[in-house]
Amino acid sequence: MKGIIPGCIFSISLALAQPAPLPIQDGQTMPLWARDAPGAQGAGEIDIPRMTAYLPRTTPPGMTAIIILPGGSYRILAMNHEGRQVANYLNSAGVAAFVLQYRLGPRYHHPVELEDAQRAIRMIRSHAAEWHIAADRIGVMGFSAGGHLAATVSTHFDAGKPQAQDPVDRAGSRPDFAILGYPVISLVEPWSHQASKTNLLGDQPAAELARSLSAELSVTASTPQTFLFLTNADVVVPAENSVAYYLALRKAGVPAEMHIFQNGPHGVGLATHDPALGEWPTLLMNWLRGRRLVQ
Repeated sequence: MKGIIPGCIFSISLALAQPAPLPIQDGQTMPLWARDAPGAQGAGEIDIPRMTAYLPRTTPPGMTAIIILPGGSYRILAMNHEGRQVANYLNSAGVAAFVLQYRLGPRYHHPVELEDAQRAIRMIRSHAAEWHIAADRIGVMGFSAGGHLAATVSTHFDAGKPQAQDPVDRAGSRPDFAILGYPVISLVEPWSHQASKTNLLGDQPAAELARSLSAELSVTASTPQTFLFLTNADVVVPAENSVAYYLALRKAGVPAEMHIFQNGPHGVGLATHDPALGEWPTLLMNWLRGRRLVQ
């Protein structure tokens, strides 16, 4: 047929088949509240909790989403190796990732950090359909102190507030699953990470408050299914933390999987430098596939 350039009809049909662009963009950073966050002590960067979206190359409806909580003893955030790098890895499996910059001590104490993490879950769940995310496949993934926050939001949640003026607050804050990397868990045991405890609760917290935020003591049958990894050689956050949480999950009948590697220091992130410990992301993907959270 004259006048038709080879490949043009095919190219046009491909263009027409592309889904409409999402209202969020890869790399977009969004504040959790349109105005001042609850309990804000100022208007600077440290006072504005926010999350950055990392999206896979294709974004079909029904994606799994994971909120990443970097560690840093509740004083700093390891945004690179426990944030962006992990998000990019999850993107490679077709998972939408959101790296959360939650507020930190000693300027902010509990319940601010928990409120930030809960708000992130509510925000994604309330926008799930328009962001192509499955509202029942929203997980949290935390490292070190971020692991404590992930465990805290896994044991302290609600079904939403139906009468709230803000539609985001009407969404539930329970994560559907949790991934914990060398997490801080207990705030009352001798093997607790004292720096995280102090930054989160202050110098002289009430004993009952510390106990209520010791995740191993707050597990119920409603706690979401959990994947844990850690190393036996970690002397910063000892293995007793993860083991205590795993045993609490097991006692409550919550599906859980834990991997303890012999070697490796604290704070390894994806551990790409270690051929043995660097297998944990593969084990995680196997776990996610077994739960049909990734293909």
